[in-house]
Amino acid sequence: QVQVVESGGGLVQPGGSLRLSCAVSGSSVRSDTMAWYRQAAGKQRELVAFISVGKATYYVDFVKGRFTISRDDEKNTVYLQMDSLKPEDTAIYYCNLRPSYWGPGTQVTVSS
Repeated sequence: QVQVVESGGGLVQPGGSLRLSCAVSGSSVRSDTMAWYRQAAGKQRELVAFISVGKATYYVDFVKGRFTISRDDEKNTVYLQMDSLKPEDTAIYYCNLRPSYWGPGTQVTVSS
């Protein structure tokens, strides 16, 4: 049984940083593309970044230069380093192992 669990969310001031973790069990983070999505209150879930099996990365425009996705194969974990956070980054962040394995999400709140 594949399980995906996010951690690392919390409350941070604008301009601050957080690192989210996504631990996978029952499968490998190298088995397929892994992605981070987010969903703000009242909005649809949206893609933030992904990392391919070959470790190629992709970022949507609104996080380019601020967020970094990475993968630790030994720990079977994917990370999302988030710097220069803005209030509009407030959302529940979800990890996805494609095609259809999702974690329960972790709340990120950016507020002074």
